[in-house]
Amino acid sequence: MFGILFLCLFSVGVFAETSIAILDFELNDVTLAPRIPAEIERTAGIKAMLEGELKRAGYKIIAVDLDAQREANGGFGYIFDHSDMAAELAKKAGAEYVLVGRLHKPSFLFAYIMGHLVRVSDGQLIGNYISETKGGDKKLTLKGVESLTVKIDRDLDKIYTPPPPSKTIAILNTSAAADMSSQKPQTLSNHIENGDTR
Repeated sequence: MFGILFLCLFSVGVFAETSIAILDFELNDVTLAPRIPAEIERTAGIKAMLEGELKRAGYKIIAVDLDAQREANGGFGYIFDHSDMAAELAKKAGAEYVLVGRLHKPSFLFAYIMGHLVRVSDGQLIGNYISETKGGDKKLTLKGVESLTVKIDRDLDKIYTPPPPSKTIAILNTSAAADMSSQKPQTLSNHIENGDTR
């Protein structure tokens, strides 16, 4: 009887989902043209991308009231720098962990997706993550989010497998390709024969 009860409790524990709350990401844009609409939109989309990746891996996503998050934020970077405050917000929502994120953009060429993972039970920072992204393309941002998910999962359940790289197939303009194939390749000797010595 005790064996069956133990087995049932063990099975429930094994299949219980780890719960995580993800707070809204903040934008730290220190470029010469800060906070352009495209960057604000990209930053706002990171949370949803990360939630999607963590859900796909089997994590339970817990929502934190946006008004409570705004009220707790004493200014730019406050919650990011105060893991105890992040833990308090997530505890009220019923999460085991909370991720506080930031998109740090020091250049037009790249940005860093940063995250602090906090254990809610004691307010301890258990992970400090940085994933670099090149450019502002949505696909590249998603790759950065996948990288961040790998790092978070490594400190939690080790169950996430990022999707394989997508294969893009280029479709050529067939008439342009036919025109190019009929042309004689130009070599240095062709140019010299034609009197062109550039």
